[in-house]
Amino acid sequence: SLLVNAAGQPRKEKVKLPSSLQGRKPNSIPNEKTEDPVAGKVNTSSLATTKQRLSGFHLIPLRVDFGVLKEGCTYAATVILKNVGVDFLRFRVKQPPPHTGLRVTYAPGPVAGLQVELEIQIFAMVIGREDTGGLEEISHDIEILTETETLLLPVRANIL
Repeated sequence: SLLVNAAGQPRKEKVKLPSSLQGRKPNSIPNEKTEDPVAGKVNTSSLATTKQRLSGFHLIPLRVDFGVLKEGCTYAATVILKNVGVDFLRFRVKQPPPHTGLRVTYAPGPVAGLQVELEIQIFAMVIGREDTGGLEEISHDIEILTETETLLLPVRANIL
C-alpha cells in the first residue's frame, strides 16, 4: 500500500513513482508535434481498442560510461535504439561538437518494429586547460531526435 510502509506504519512522506510508471521515459523531452498523416502507420483491429499509444524508442543502455581512458586512443561502445511501437518511426542523431572527441555512427532510415545499433566513439583527448591533476572529465548528452520526442544519451569519461 502507498499509505503504510513495510513495517505497517503510516508513511511520513509521499511515495515517488518511477518515471516509467508515470508514462514518461527518463532523459527524454516530448515533442509538441501533432500526429503526422504521412507517417507509416499500422491500423489493425487489435490496436483499435488500446488506450495507450504504442510508440517511441527505448535506449539500451540508458547511459554510457567509458570509465578511465588513455589519452590519444579511440574507444567505442554500442547502444541499441529499439522501436517499441507498431509505427514506422524515423530518427536522427545530432552529432556532438568536435571538442568533445565524440562521434556517433549509425545506419539511417526508418525503424519498423526493429532496432538500430548506434556506435558511440570517443577519441580521448585533453583540451588545453589548466592542470586538473592528470584527470579530465568529459561529459556530454547526445541528442537523438525522433518524431515524438528528443532522447538524451548521457556519455561520461575520464581521460588520463
